[in-house]
Order: sequence, then structure tokens, then C-alpha cells
Amino acid sequence: MHNRQSQASDGLIDSFGRHISYVRMSVTDRCDLRCRYCMAEKMEFLPRRDLLSIEEIVALADIFIARGVRRIRLTGGEPLVRRGIIHLVDALGTRIGQGLDEVTLTTNGTQLARFAADLFAGGVRRINVSLDSRDPARFRHITRRGDLTQVLAGIQAAAKAGLAIKINMVGLKGINDDEIEDMLRWCAGEGHGLTLIETMPLGEVEEDRSAYYLPLDAVKRGLEQEYTLVPSLHRSGGPARYFDVTELGVRLGLITPLTENFCAGCNRIRIAATGTVYGCLGHDQKVELREALREGGEAEMKRLLDDLLAGKPRRHDFSIAARAPAVARHMNVTGG
Repeated sequence: MHNRQSQASDGLIDSFGRHISYVRMSVTDRCDLRCRYCMAEKMEFLPRRDLLSIEEIVALADIFIARGVRRIRLTGGEPLVRRGIIHLVDALGTRIGQGLDEVTLTTNGTQLARFAADLFAGGVRRINVSLDSRDPARFRHITRRGDLTQVLAGIQAAAKAGLAIKINMVGLKGINDDEIEDMLRWCAGEGHGLTLIETMPLGEVEEDRSAYYLPLDAVKRGLEQEYTLVPSLHRSGGPARYFDVTELGVRLGLITPLTENFCAGCNRIRIAATGTVYGCLGHDQKVELREALREGGEAEMKRLLDDLLAGKPRRHDFSIAARAPAVARHMNVTGG
């Protein structure tokens, strides 16, 4: 199916005229951490038999590349706990320059020391690492089980391997909001970018998200008291708005699903590890591709994707004040 991208095919365009050029592909719903804003402490994960095989993920990627997808981000759960992940990276890496512009990855960093060099060898050039605190005790509290030393060693290994690193930090009021400036300065010193993210109401997590919801417009105003934030034209393919911090020489991204909706420019869809494709992070609108993929039903897959695009919502409806989460599925199903 490798030559699939050379075949003429219509692009992925939704009913609002938005071109879908970016796919976030989850390779597993499993994770070795249990971040409080993301997952419940006791999670039930999918049986491995329900997941697409590595070969099926590659075949699905080829179908999307043929329809105009230029960027693929591998997510989880934690993608580096998926058996065969480097085989997948190697396979997708051969598509770069053959319809695909890049393969990227979002990780919690726990396995990076082991896999960083292989990721670079497979064609990955930039990664996002989730890191919400550089205080060991606080990091363990947020993740419920994480070892900060392990993650920092992974980040160091990734930098040594030649990977560009962007740190993703979820802002949490009363938990890590006093660390944001320190994280920004640390990223500047290490040569990493920093993106701040508002917590999103996805799945039941046994805690009240509204208690630690931190609106990033207020954070931005606070930083502007000390630094010059110049709006940047940089785009990474995702929803972040970027600013160059003049005094530090670092790029700051803001992902604000609650304080400033970014859906008008949405160019992405999300694929769960089961082959379920979601048109929007904040809605349950979806199609199931696994059986059509296994049965070789290309016409059926095209019909399903066209149906998904026709019904892709204009925007999400996140509200941190709502008693119930926006959708029942947890962030680990589609990787955010």
C-alpha cells in the first residue's frame, strides 16, 4: 500500500471548507502515568486484541496520506509503551517526502532515554514532552506515580539525539501556576519551546477540574508584566498560538480551548488505537474504520470518512463549570 499516496484522490474537506491535513494517531490507550487532569487513578484499558496492528496503522496512514494528510503525530496514552512503536516510526518515516511532510510524537518522556536515538533514526525530528512540574514531589503528585529524574534524563537523551523538543505544560491553579515563569526560563536555557495548555473537561477523573482550572489569558497578562511577548507567525500544525519572548529568546505557545476558542482553523482529526476516527476532541462524533480496513473495503472507508467530514462539528463546547465532562472518553483514548 506504500504507493497509495501517488494515486489521485480527493482531499479531506469538511462542510465548513476546512482542509484536514493533520492526523493525530493514537497507538495505545495505555500509559505508565496517571496524571490527575487526564485519567482516573484506576483505569480500565482496552484489550490488546481490539487495537490495530502496527501494519494496520501503517495501512491506515497511507489512506490518509493519499487524501492529503501531510502531518502525522503519534500519541497515546503513552505511545512509547506500545510494542513495535519503532517499527511503526520506521515505516512512516519512509513516507516523508512521499506525500508526508513529517512524523512527530507526543510523549510523557518516561521511555525517551531508551528510544530517542531510534526515533531520530526513523525520521522524527521534533517531539512534544508533557512536563507539568520540575519539582520531584509535585511531579509525583500530579502524575500519581512519576519519577521526575527519569523524565529529565529522557529529555536530555532526546536533545543529544538531535530531536527538537517542545515542553507541554498544563497550567493548574494552586498546583503549578507558581512554576510557569521558572519553566519558561528553564526551557529558554535548554533550547526548548514551551506550550501552556488549559485543562480540558474530558472523562471522569475523580476530581473537580474547576478547582484547578487556570485561564491562560490571565497567565499571559502576568508574563507581560515582566517580558515582551511578540505574536509569532510560527505554526506547528496544531492549535497553539505562539509568541516570541524577546528577553529570553524562547517561543511560548498557548493552547486555550476554554478562554479563546481556536476551532475556526481546525485542520485535524483524531484516530484512536482501535481505528475509531473522531472529528473533534470535544464531541463523540465518530466513524469506525477497523472492520472496513480489515476487509479491504476501500470504497466503504471512503464513504465513512466522507460521512465523518460532513458531520465534523464547527467547534467544541467545552465548559469547565459543567458538572459532567464534555465527553465520557478520557484524554488517553485520542491523545488530546
